[in-house]
Amino acid sequence: MASYSSISEKDSKYVMQTYTRQPIALEKGEGAVVWDVEGKEYIDCVAGIAVNNVGHSHPVVVKAIQDQAAKLIHVSNLYYTEMQANLAEKLVTLTGMDRVFFCNSGAEAVEAAMKLARMVTGKHEFVALKGAFHGRTMNPLSVTYKEAYKKPFEPMPVKVTFADFSDADDVANSIGPDTAAVIIEPIQGEGGINVPSEGFLEEVRKICDDTDTLLIFDEVQTGFGRTGKWFCKEHSGVQPDIMTMAKAMGGGLPMGGIAAREGLTFTKSQHASTFGGGPLVCAAALASIKVMEDENLIDRSREMGEYFRKQLIELGRDDFVEVRGKGLMIGVETNRPCADFVNAAREMGVLLNCTSDTVLRIAPPLIISKEQIDTVVDILGKV
Repeated sequence: MASYSSISEKDSKYVMQTYTRQPIALEKGEGAVVWDVEGKEYIDCVAGIAVNNVGHSHPVVVKAIQDQAAKLIHVSNLYYTEMQANLAEKLVTLTGMDRVFFCNSGAEAVEAAMKLARMVTGKHEFVALKGAFHGRTMNPLSVTYKEAYKKPFEPMPVKVTFADFSDADDVANSIGPDTAAVIIEPIQGEGGINVPSEGFLEEVRKICDDTDTLLIFDEVQTGFGRTGKWFCKEHSGVQPDIMTMAKAMGGGLPMGGIAAREGLTFTKSQHASTFGGGPLVCAAALASIKVMEDENLIDRSREMGEYFRKQLIELGRDDFVEVRGKGLMIGVETNRPCADFVNAAREMGVLLNCTSDTVLRIAPPLIISKEQIDTVVDILGKV
């Protein structure tokens, strides 16, 4: 087995250095635990950035991938496959939407949503929220708020107005005659696990209806049980016109997609993806959804999330400004750089990461146990 130093040296020589990596090389995982190449064990509260919702290497998902790989891995979208049709049917049922389009990542999903909005409205501008993160490719980057992400690539290809977070009046004032859609994360992820105020999403829905503007929900990070519902939109009861999905969608494999209400759809040759909705990732996605249903992981996410937040609050740390979130999408705002917590916790066997410099993001697999939560909280009480 290669050592950490040999892996990191090879990475630094051959990989574009776009990531700030933690100084460990991971080798295997099971459930909510991972091990590095030196054999050290960690409780994983990152879950591949809210991807491994059913845990690492869940046997049901592994078997589905193995079985499908032995039959058919890829054929492109020139042909029908049963797995894609079955997953599309399942997602329409879960989302309450009309049709889906499959792609390969969250950024691609946002790209597809923006293209669809422009096509059906004939308009070309967007409204997004301050603090928003929607992806790193050019159109999603346009509706991402953080200037540092965009500066090297300006000018942006899309005209965007950023409204104040949770301010429905500002959203209304930001909509103009050429606004195709308002795009919102029901809970902001990279922006700092920001939960909108009560009634905000309902107000925005009404504003969009009154102004004939589409509403896009970016559920890339909040979907598939992360917030204690199948999708975060269910907390407010608001149905968007288009919603994006990715991260936990493929059971750990790269997958994305959009769902749209009746009347909003691409037709022949208006959008496409060579790899989107391939049989292997669809098999993994169906298996992951089955695990969530069979193991009641939606309810578990809500219950474990409430317990986790309560335990963190009861630590009573002066440097914890606020603990917020829904389900197992938790943010701990700190009054000092949260990298200090990440580094110390890693040395003690817990993986965490930061958003917005001073917010600890806690997004473990939904199968995390109370005992593991207690261990994480105990460690956070000591760092």
